[in-house]
Amino acid sequence: MGDVTVTAGPVPIGDVEQTPAAAAARAAMHTAEAEKLAAQGLWEQAYTHLRAAVRLHHLAGSATTGPDELDRLRREHAEAREQSLRDSLTASYNRRYLDERLGALLTDLAGLGDDTAGATGICVALADIDHFKLVNDTYGHLLGDRVLQRMVSELDAALPDGAFCARYGGEEFALVMPGRDLGDAVRWCEAARERIAQHPWHELHQDLRVTVSIGVAHSDSRPTDVERLIGAADAHLYTAKQAGRNAVAYRAARTGLVRLAGPASRRRSIPQPVRTTG
Repeated sequence: MGDVTVTAGPVPIGDVEQTPAAAAARAAMHTAEAEKLAAQGLWEQAYTHLRAAVRLHHLAGSATTGPDELDRLRREHAEAREQSLRDSLTASYNRRYLDERLGALLTDLAGLGDDTAGATGICVALADIDHFKLVNDTYGHLLGDRVLQRMVSELDAALPDGAFCARYGGEEFALVMPGRDLGDAVRWCEAARERIAQHPWHELHQDLRVTVSIGVAHSDSRPTDVERLIGAADAHLYTAKQAGRNAVAYRAARTGLVRLAGPASRRRSIPQPVRTTG
């Protein structure tokens, strides 16, 4: 890490010129506010303040701010950024991270660090806990929160290397599998569904049973965007729900029809949603 540069004159901050001392004072205010917000678990707001503090210190080059202080501030800034991308309840990635990371992956499929990534594309699945409102209504929200936390652990344990789980909202989670073809992704999701169905939920309550429904969508090297890909996964998730829940739904590449994976494939009626991606 380089030495701190000390500036002699006023420093432009936005449209306002400030002395190094004034900039350092503003940086200290941002740092103090960030510490308060971090203590409350408000990491995204804390990150914003720490980013401003680092920028002010760099621009001001305050002689009173030594390398050790800047190192500490940078570490806190990095931690706050990481925490701002995490869901506070489950510690999984949040919607912000999902949008940023998936958008970057879709922008350049060839940049996934895998020779086959451009050929296999990216798979995204949406997993939704079946009848979760009933879980909350029957057993209470505290137990519902514990179900969400265990759900993340089970989903993470079932994912292949390089994949990640993000809380999409409420009891719904997005599973992103870069460099995987549709067949691989469906097998991973079916394994996750079975793992969750067989989990010892009775450890939380003797009468508790939890299952998930999952919709899987695939994007090859043709351009698409986050909204379209997640929209396709959501349509397939809806099919899994309509077909009886506790199932993985996907659109078969050969026939273009939505199918269910595993034992659920023997179900008699599988609704066909309108196709949302090319």
